[in-house]
Amino acid sequence: MKYHIWTEGCQMNVADSQRVGSSLEHLGYTLTDLPEEADVIVLNTCVVRQSAEDKAMGRVSSFKKLKEKNPNLTINLMGCLVGVRGVEKLKARLPYVDVFSPPSDPSPLISHLTQGEIRSLEDADTTRRFLMMDEELKLPVAEQGKTVSVHVPIVYGCSHACTFCIIPYKRGIERSRPVGDIVAEVRSLAKQGVKEITLLGQIVDRYGKDIPDGPNLAALLRIIHDVEGIERIRFLTSHPNYFDDELIDTIAELPRVMPHIELPIQAGDDQVLENMKRGYTQQQFRDLVAKIRKQIPDCSIA
Repeated sequence: MKYHIWTEGCQMNVADSQRVGSSLEHLGYTLTDLPEEADVIVLNTCVVRQSAEDKAMGRVSSFKKLKEKNPNLTINLMGCLVGVRGVEKLKARLPYVDVFSPPSDPSPLISHLTQGEIRSLEDADTTRRFLMMDEELKLPVAEQGKTVSVHVPIVYGCSHACTFCIIPYKRGIERSRPVGDIVAEVRSLAKQGVKEITLLGQIVDRYGKDIPDGPNLAALLRIIHDVEGIERIRFLTSHPNYFDDELIDTIAELPRVMPHIELPIQAGDDQVLENMKRGYTQQQFRDLVAKIRKQIPDCSIA
């Protein structure tokens, strides 16, 4: 049995596709670069721009003929094109698609592929072995021994609704992953030869804010910094409103945390920033950059 994955969009989608591949290989599938050879085709989509949505719709439509030739082919549409708010319209428009998966969630596909076996299982813990288990994430075979840098999601979704952004409507509310799951995954990756990790979130410096008394990003960086085998730690993308002194001090102090910060200003005009609901002025952004450069002189800011 073979699978093919097509990925479009951000680093989070790349990480999600990697997890889907890991889940499918756990079930015995092997990767193929040719969709014509696949028993399962996954399309992980992006809609942050109209051109990306058009590209995704064109790509999924191109597989209609493959489905007609092979009715047993499973087509899985995943990601922001599916979103988290219902798929009735998509199902009507794309009747040849078998599975619709929200962003960062491989379980609908895995459940579809193992539906007979899962229905016969009564033990929930046993059922979980068919789903992607964070603490046992294993790189897909094609990446084993070759991958030096891996993206690790730490926050799913977003609750900071900027005027222009569709992400909260497509990826859902902000959800921080438990520290234990993240650290166990990083340790697993280190054992597989990964040297660099990039912690991901739509607003990564809001990590932990949805967990009462939970650790923040600075605390998480300190924990991961102690994982043996990881030589470089990065994170993105940050929001100026939540980039505080504790985080700056942590980056300055920890040698494995790379002095590189993704900190988008989005606009240089205060009225535009207000209309965008960004929550800061251009002068406040300048002040933050000056503070970072004072504390971390060699820091690069993108």
